[in-house]
Amino acid sequence: MSITQQRIDYIRTQLETWQVDALLLGNPTNRRWVSGFTGSFGWILISAEAAILGTDFRYWEQALREAPNFTLFRWQRSQGEATWRDFLAGVSVVGIEAQHVTLAEFAALRQIEGKTWIELDKTVETAREVKSAEEIAQIQAAAAITDLAMAEVPRLARPGITEKQLAWKLEKIMRQNGADSLAFETIVASGPNGARPHHRPTDRELQIGDNITIDMGAKRDGYYSDMTRSFFLGDEPDAHFWDVYNLVLEAQQNALTNMRADMKGNEVDALARDIIEAAGFADEFGHGLGHGVGLEIHEWPRLGKTETNTLPVNAIVTVEPGIYLPGWGGVRIEDLVVVTESGVDYLSRCPKEPIIPIRHAATGTRVL
Repeated sequence: MSITQQRIDYIRTQLETWQVDALLLGNPTNRRWVSGFTGSFGWILISAEAAILGTDFRYWEQALREAPNFTLFRWQRSQGEATWRDFLAGVSVVGIEAQHVTLAEFAALRQIEGKTWIELDKTVETAREVKSAEEIAQIQAAAAITDLAMAEVPRLARPGITEKQLAWKLEKIMRQNGADSLAFETIVASGPNGARPHHRPTDRELQIGDNITIDMGAKRDGYYSDMTRSFFLGDEPDAHFWDVYNLVLEAQQNALTNMRADMKGNEVDALARDIIEAAGFADEFGHGLGHGVGLEIHEWPRLGKTETNTLPVNAIVTVEPGIYLPGWGGVRIEDLVVVTESGVDYLSRCPKEPIIPIRHAATGTRVL
């Protein structure tokens, strides 16, 4: 049985739980996960009897190729409500994605006579947490591209290069090694800019003595990767840098060593947060410890102080504690891992060596 058919069957097992005749999916990520269809427009309707993919003329051939387990419904935008009536024929109670359907779409759907709409907070998102062997391999391939680029940072980062220039060089490396696109805009945060967790690269030039946080990922065949490393540009960091860096590293390592399947998101978060808070930096670690990664860069499950979701086997999550100090900068260290019954398997492999020795760009000799 194909993975697509397994996912269709999973949805059918949930229809009674949701108390619906059918599930309507329009979110592009959920749509792709269920069907394999990658076009930008389409609706999926799955009932006990049928699995239908509706899309317009632009994607008919693509839909037939990518989604062979689905019956193709040739969507006619010009026919408006009549198209919806034909598409939804045979079902009365329909579950919709409450987190993804727009107000305008919902208003239009409610005009269709004879339909009852059930708003579902989650549809297939919970099932998407558990990655198949094929998905793990896809994400591993994206992570390997990110590893290659991050490994080049000690060669590329030098005094005088701007954050924007370094980000562009890293993007080129990822694309040259198989990335279809960036997973998100690469973060290069140097010096005091590192105090902003989601800093956008600027024209600030890197300087000797800067701590530099780089957060980046690759997108390949629809799947994402995510990794952060923090560096020091210079030969001899002061004690303060080492105190902050080693604290973040200790917190991350404690989480990576002790987390496993069936733990709650807040329990995993506490493995790192308790160490940082005990050292007096509770207010300087203001985000969650991590998040799921797959067909989206941020998906379930989540690791945070208020997250009570349980980690399933074969979930892929980030583990990324950080400390951010206004006026000084920040340190964040992030790995991408697969959750197992006994711990984690690493997808991020790039070393965590923060020192970037200063050498003259042309001769390779050390700057005096």
